[in-house]
Amino acid sequence: MLIHSTWTLTVSTSTVLPRSYNLELVKQLHQQLGLEMGSEAIPAVSYSGIMGFCATSGDFLTFHPEDFYKLSLAGLDERATKAISHLHFAELEFLGAKFNVINREDETTSYEELYTKLVGNEPEPVRRFDMYFTTPTAFAQGRTNLTLPLPSLMFRSWLERWNHFAPVYLGGDELIAYISNAILLKNHKIQTRSWQLHKGYVNGFVGDVTLQLLHRTDSLLANVTNLLVQYARFASTGIKTRLGMGQTKIN
Repeated sequence: MLIHSTWTLTVSTSTVLPRSYNLELVKQLHQQLGLEMGSEAIPAVSYSGIMGFCATSGDFLTFHPEDFYKLSLAGLDERATKAISHLHFAELEFLGAKFNVINREDETTSYEELYTKLVGNEPEPVRRFDMYFTTPTAFAQGRTNLTLPLPSLMFRSWLERWNHFAPVYLGGDELIAYISNAILLKNHKIQTRSWQLHKGYVNGFVGDVTLQLLHRTDSLLANVTNLLVQYARFASTGIKTRLGMGQTKIN
């Protein structure tokens, strides 16, 4: 099972939070979900942070009553999906701030449904993928992080999560090697942004990325490629997706 839930939030008065608020909010949400945090090698929940316009001053963010904000959670296994689907709150209070919930939208599916629709039914292959990375995205490279949208690293990130949670195994290093040789980074319009953590920050890229499959690519493998791209809506991309990084939209 898979779910991607998005809450629309407002504040009644100007509200100030530290830029490092994400860890506290993630901990609170996991408690409400009844899920242990930090024990999984691959997190079953991805989280967006509170998205929308806010004023930045030093180490603090100010949220305004005239603006709307979004908060997203995605579940990648049955337990997390059920917990998120049953999570209901009219207000979100933490660190002395209070956000009002005015709307909620859920997208639900399953691994079997995604695989059948995008691969099993043998649809006409999609060969161009337009993506937008809404929160800083990076990939672990030894002791450092890489802040570039390299196709091989993006697909490895999605495949690792898919193979860990899905009942349908897609493949390993050979699949990544094939996709890497068949897909081009056609264009991008990205910027480097920092994502504040409890202690320090991590740099990542945000913005538009377009990938293009070579036309000679086998139809089956083209459909597997599309499957992994579509899965990114739930799984997010790269490191620290539990703490808000790597949020990925597919256009």
